[in-house]
Amino acid sequence: GQIVYSIAEETERGASVGNIAKDLGIEAATLSARKFRMITGSSKQYFNINASTGALSVNEPIDREQLCELKSVCLLNYELVLENPLELYRMEFKVLDINDNSPSFPLSEYHINMPEFLSPGARFALPNAQDLDEGANSVQNYTLSPDEHFYLEMQIRGDGSKYPELVLKKALDREQQATHRLVLTAKDGGNPPKSGDVPVIVTVLDTNDNAPEFEHSVYRASILENSPSGTLVVQVHATDLDEGPNGEVRYSFSNTTSADLQRMFSIHPHTGEVTVNGVLAVQRPLLEMLIEARDNGAFGMSSTAKLLVEITDVNNHGPEITITSLSSPIPEDAAPGTVIALLSILDKDPGENGKVTCQISENLPFQLKPSLQNYYSLVTSELLDRELISEYNITITATDLGSPPLTTQKTVWVQISDVNDNPPIFSADAFDVFVEENNPLGAFLYQVSASDPDIGENGRVSYMLRNSTVAGSALTSFLSMNLANGSIYAKRAFDFEQLRSFHFQVEAKDNGSPALSAATTVNVYISDQNDNAPAILYPTSQNGSVAVEVVPRLADEDYLVTKVVADDEDNAQNAWLSYHLTHSSDSTLFQLSPHTGELRTTRSMRSTDFLKHKVVVVVRDHGDPPLSSTVTVGILLADTLPQALPDFDDSGEPPPLLNTTNIYLIVSLACVSFIFAAFIFFLAIIRL
Repeated sequence: GQIVYSIAEETERGASVGNIAKDLGIEAATLSARKFRMITGSSKQYFNINASTGALSVNEPIDREQLCELKSVCLLNYELVLENPLELYRMEFKVLDINDNSPSFPLSEYHINMPEFLSPGARFALPNAQDLDEGANSVQNYTLSPDEHFYLEMQIRGDGSKYPELVLKKALDREQQATHRLVLTAKDGGNPPKSGDVPVIVTVLDTNDNAPEFEHSVYRASILENSPSGTLVVQVHATDLDEGPNGEVRYSFSNTTSADLQRMFSIHPHTGEVTVNGVLAVQRPLLEMLIEARDNGAFGMSSTAKLLVEITDVNNHGPEITITSLSSPIPEDAAPGTVIALLSILDKDPGENGKVTCQISENLPFQLKPSLQNYYSLVTSELLDRELISEYNITITATDLGSPPLTTQKTVWVQISDVNDNPPIFSADAFDVFVEENNPLGAFLYQVSASDPDIGENGRVSYMLRNSTVAGSALTSFLSMNLANGSIYAKRAFDFEQLRSFHFQVEAKDNGSPALSAATTVNVYISDQNDNAPAILYPTSQNGSVAVEVVPRLADEDYLVTKVVADDEDNAQNAWLSYHLTHSSDSTLFQLSPHTGELRTTRSMRSTDFLKHKVVVVVRDHGDPPLSSTVTVGILLADTLPQALPDFDDSGEPPPLLNTTNIYLIVSLACVSFIFAAFIFFLAIIRL
């Protein structure tokens, strides 16, 4: 008997499919006694039968796209064998498609070159999206992001397939906009629908306004599966209306053609001849490739045509390698002898041609052990270390005993999962950080870095400040740290005069279980800025009054009037002080030492010197920029200290000898004297 079931792909494990006992008219209680078993050529056991009730349920979710690839109908065939008496029932499971795959494009982005002088209506082929689903769940329509220069139209090839075309709606101007960025979206017909998009970048060019045109939009060819390299498949031809290099056409496979097909076939760039380039190791009877014709202009234009190649089968069967069970990833601390995979190797040829030997490379930490008939176990042969090798591509080679022998290879990708066996490692045992005082709040100081060769949470490193104190305060009042990247920031402004250096520890901890950690020391050195002006300690003034020094009236030359004493809290050259005399009521009477600040007389005092003098002294440091302070000193010439000090608020300079009144008196006196002399002279002449 035979029975057919239908089941949707991705049906969860344990879901009921039917009751095999009821459907076949078998008593469920006899299943165990009759030693029932299910036989299938599939690599996985997708269904289970309950021996007590005969209920048929899902044992492993089915991925229709992985199981049947591009087949329109996906079937799984099982055989139910019962003993006492021996009976054989055939079961056929039709796997129904669901919309579990989104449309996708072969490339991450597409580039189109367009001359700026193309007229509206020019067309450019856009890439087709691929959707592993079938029927209504496959790609149904395309949309294009809004743009004033372009719109989207669907075209139909000679074989009935649809493809999108980009149509120029408005003339382009490269000088106004050289690049247009569009988004092409493909939607399937599922419920709910899924979509995928790809950027389409249009570059506006200045030259070459005609693209090559193929004689046919679709080329068809048929070749034998074992055709030798060099066999001619088809010759394509395209013409270009341009002249010179712009009209010379070169042929190549489009980027959307898979790399496997580009390795199997080659195309002559000048003649357009497509030939076999290697072994046609394909399982599909129909191959689809896109051929691009591009001219040799400075900015080549291109067009595409579809090539459909039908592969005619020949009678040759190689060994078939089926992975019935695979454990991946496996932990890196797995003990030697751990089973990774169970393989089934079968050759459909009879006799010696169907006998198979199997092996893997000897330089791998794995080995194959024969199990049941036609079954092998892939086990570890030594300890693994993910930090050295994180994954293995194990190539299993199966060779039959035919003449000539046929060989099949299958690669098993085994990932090694991480175990938290490595603590974080800092790039240095200690880090020195130099920061200027008066830094802004939140200023970035330094970034420590630690690496962990583990991956995932085991290798994700976080940072923290270890509890400590600085100058009697908690470290967290001075600093903060970004837990994710180890950046250290200042929470307050540092003052070199208060704190010149300090150190603390940073701990790096991974997120494994249990977590591993490491610590390093960070030394912070605060450098000085010229932020303190010199402070004048002597002479001092109170309430804004002038400091007064008394000097004997007849003091000798180089007499010490006073010494200006100043201090600067800064360090190094910022605290180097110099003294300058910026003002003096008598510049010939006093001098100031620039290094010691001593104010001395330049000559002996005279009785004609004024009794009051005033000088202004500037004390300047050597910072960049320099800071300064001034002090005004009043000097009184007196042999004894007077009971009341005079007022030094005036300039201390002598009054001018000639003022306006004195000039008038002198002129008047001169006039009277001249008149008197003239009168005497006149009397003398008369008497004579």
